Amino acid sequence: MAPSRPKSADPHTKAADTPRPRERRQRVQSAVTGMAVLKGLARLGGRASLTALAAQIDESPAKVHRYLVSLVEEGFVAQEVGTQQYHLGFEALQIGMAAMRQADPIRLAEASLVRLREALEVTCFVAVMGNKGPTIMRFEEPGLPVTVNVRAGSVMSLLWSATGRVFLGLLDEKPMQAQAEEELAEASPARLAQLDRKDPIGALRRAVQADDCAWVRDTNLTGISAVAAPVRDYTGRVCAVLTALGATGGFDPSIDGPIGSAVRREARTVSTALGFATPAV
Repeated sequence: MAPSRPKSADPHTKAADTPRPRERRQRVQSAVTGMAVLKGLARLGGRASLTALAAQIDESPAKVHRYLVSLVEEGFVAQEVGTQQYHLGFEALQIGMAAMRQADPIRLAEASLVRLREALEVTCFVAVMGNKGPTIMRFEEPGLPVTVNVRAGSVMSLLWSATGRVFLGLLDEKPMQAQAEEELAEASPARLAQLDRKDPIGALRRAVQADDCAWVRDTNLTGISAVAAPVRDYTGRVCAVLTALGATGGFDPSIDGPIGSAVRREARTVSTALGFATPAV
């Protein structure tokens, strides 16, 4: 008996199992719209009425409602019975918490430090506020480094370094204020002459708050200039500071100069990766 031939696949079954290009496009578009609804709800503070949410994403309330029904079923959105407002649900909370656990400012700043070093050929670092003061965590040097006596682990001055001034100006914490007052009491007359006579610490804080960054020239180290910008977490709190420094003769520390602009841009990039939404101007 001749061996039986293998049965050929049913073309109708294959067609039924494989989504057509149009169906695939529709599914992708549905996913895009669903994500737009979630992002719109997040931009509205995580809670909104159907009308406000539809206006936020520029879609009809009827269309948005259809997507909200599915999102509620999957736990990404919930609806409050009393107000009928929609808010982010448990599954959205789980995703947010997972993202927050990965939000390490030191790790996220590494790429920015490399870009600053390679594009500007400057020494740069990221610092966080430690129990002894602003502490350098990552340090990058160009091919021809500037000789400075700071490295990873070094603690910076609050009053005399650009890094410290950013923390001092943008964080309102009593221990830090006390540390700044100690530095002020120990300062030499030459250093004191660089500050406002009536309100030295207050004037520094106001200047940093006005510019949202800080710069120094021959203040912390003779012959060294620096510019620093804040890194903010998703709450807007300053959690780290990016700083670039170089020899005063060839280093422009002005906040709107090429180096200052690059440092501020990279600080914003890291802040965005941490979940901080830059306020609209």
